Amino acid sequence: QVQLVESGGGLVQPGGSLRLSCAASGRIISINDMGWYRQAPGEQRELVATTYSRGNTDYKDSVKGRFTISRDNAENTVYLQMNNLEPEDTAVYYCNARITTRSGYVLVTGDYWGQGTQVTVSQ
Repeated sequence: QVQLVESGGGLVQPGGSLRLSCAASGRIISINDMGWYRQAPGEQRELVATTYSRGNTDYKDSVKGRFTISRDNAENTVYLQMNNLEPEDTAVYYCNARITTRSGYVLVTGDYWGQGTQVTVSQ
């Protein structure tokens, strides 16, 4: 069984910074892509940033230059450094990882989600 546990959300003023962390644990064989999504009230969940297994990254246009995604493969952890936060960044942030586990003699790859962490940007 695999779990993703997030931390680091909170309330911050516009222009402030937060750092989100997401640690994967369990019977993990390997982790491929890892990413952060967010969902604002009344909106669909959207991709914010992705880090691929080869180390390259991709970002939603509105966060480029403000957010940085990184990963620590030894610790099975992905981070999202968020700077110069704007009220429009307010949402529940979810981490996602594509993880390979072993089920008996079979390797199984699936998508796993964290429980979500609230980020609120307000005066």
